[in-house]
Amino acid sequence: MTQPSREVLADRLNAEPAIFKGCSSSELGVIVGIAALFWLPVSLLLAGLMGAVTMGFGLAGIGVVATVVVTATLFQRFKRNRPDGYYQQRFVIWLHDQGLRSSKLVRRSGSWDIGRSGYASLPLRDR
Repeated sequence: MTQPSREVLADRLNAEPAIFKGCSSSELGVIVGIAALFWLPVSLLLAGLMGAVTMGFGLAGIGVVATVVVTATLFQRFKRNRPDGYYQQRFVIWLHDQGLRSSKLVRRSGSWDIGRSGYASLPLRDR
């Protein structure tokens, strides 16, 4: 019997594996869903105006595939050399800056203190 190779161990135990151009399956699912919600009505409308409604489904398929490739490439550039979950945090911060959602992230910069100052902060035995 041969011993199992140690090189087959998982690289990323705490994150979803990259499926296509650095995007995980959940990210690709969101991209496909949003692309389909956009391209299906648009392509059916355009094909209906040209008199071939069924051609709209083919146009929608091409539009969804093109959108997935372009968006995955943009995500790949945006995520390069950054930790897992970086762009989700940036999106939450952007929503907070726009006033659309509250953020649980600490966004304060500057020096921190414990909120006490002067004589009252000394221990009782040193007064």
